[in-house]
Amino acid sequence: MEYGFRPSTGHLCENRDMCEIKLRLPDESLLALKLTPDEMAGELRMAAAMKLFEMRRLSSGAAARLAGVPRTVFLSRLGDYHVNSFDLTDEELNQETPLA
Repeated sequence: MEYGFRPSTGHLCENRDMCEIKLRLPDESLLALKLTPDEMAGELRMAAAMKLFEMRRLSSGAAARLAGVPRTVFLSRLGDYHVNSFDLTDEELNQETPLA
C-alpha cells in the first residue's frame, strides 16, 4: 500500500477517518498476557496513545481517539501507565481546559 496524501479523497488513508495497520505478533506474547487478538489490539492502541501523549506528540484528545476511548477515560488511565497528568505547559493547559 502506498502512503501519503490521496488527492481523490483528501485524506492520508483509503478510509476517510481511520487507517488500518497490521502487526504480526508472536503467539507467546498473547499467551503470556492472556489476551485475545482483539484485546491485544486495544492494549497496543492504549499503550501507543499513552506514550505519544507522554512525549507530547499528541494532545489528550487525539491520544484518546487513537486509544479508541473517551477523553475522560484516557485521562483517568494516565496513572496506570505512570504518565504524569499535570506535566503541562501553561499554553497546553490553556488549550486543554476548554476541552474538559
